[in-house]
Parts: sequence; structure tokens; C-alpha cells
Amino acid sequence: MLRRRLLALMGTLGLAQHLSSAHAAEGSKIVPLRLSDAEWKKRLGAAQYDVLRQEGTERSGTSPLNGEKRKGTYHCAGCDLPLFSSDMKYDSGTGWPSFFTFLPGALETKTDFKLILPRTEYHCARCEGHQGHVFNDGPQPSGKRYCNNGVALTFKGAV
Repeated sequence: MLRRRLLALMGTLGLAQHLSSAHAAEGSKIVPLRLSDAEWKKRLGAAQYDVLRQEGTERSGTSPLNGEKRKGTYHCAGCDLPLFSSDMKYDSGTGWPSFFTFLPGALETKTDFKLILPRTEYHCARCEGHQGHVFNDGPQPSGKRYCNNGVALTFKGAV
């Protein structure tokens, strides 16, 4: 009962946590990948598990993907879904791989209140693995900065 009241209050204040498929391409059919916690722990390294499944954050400046300049595609490290093309990447100066947009249907968002003030967290549309947060300080044409944990990504060079 208390939980319902709290959620109602948060909703009234515009703070209700929500999942948004607004970014997902209409008609896209991504088959969800749902594994047990034990299966995720087997599949992922410790740092990947912390970020993708526990919504952790890697230390700034630690990802080798910050310096990746080749043409190719960035995939979710949890399920291999393509999330970003190299054409979408830019150097934000934050120490994390950053992108100004994403591949259609690849990401979903929710509101994150871990730092009290609401932020928009985004995750993989297939496995729901946490990737990072989106901010409104990116370059044109979108004005967005998808600030990604490098450990949550794999890079596949163009063939």
C-alpha cells in the first residue's frame, strides 16, 4: 500500500520510473534475451556484469574504445545487438565513448533516480543491459550525448 502511494506521488510529481519505447523503431521485432543471474555471471566478465546487470559505471578514461577510430559497429557486450555505428561516435572529452544517436530500435530508456535528480538511463533493447545515460549537451544534428560505458560494448570493424 505504501509503495502504491509513493509511486502515485512520484507520478504526480512527474518522477515515476518508466520504460520508453519511443526510441524503438516502429515494427521492429527484437527477440528479448532473458537469462538467470547465474547465466549472466557465466557469460560476462566481472566489470561487464557490474555495468550491464547491476547498472554500475566504469571509471572515466579506462576504456580502450575511447581511442577507437576505425569504421565499424559497436555492439552490446551482453547480447551482441548492434547499437551504434562508428559514424555516430564523437570525442565528448568525458572519458567515455560517446555517440550523438543510435541505430534504430537498438535502445530503450528509463528514468534513473540514483543521484536523486532524474537522469535518462538507456539500455539494450534485446537484453536490457545497462549502457549509460543520455544528456542534452551533444553535437548536432541531435544535440544528444549517449555517454556509454566502454565495458558494455564490443567493437566490430567494417569488413
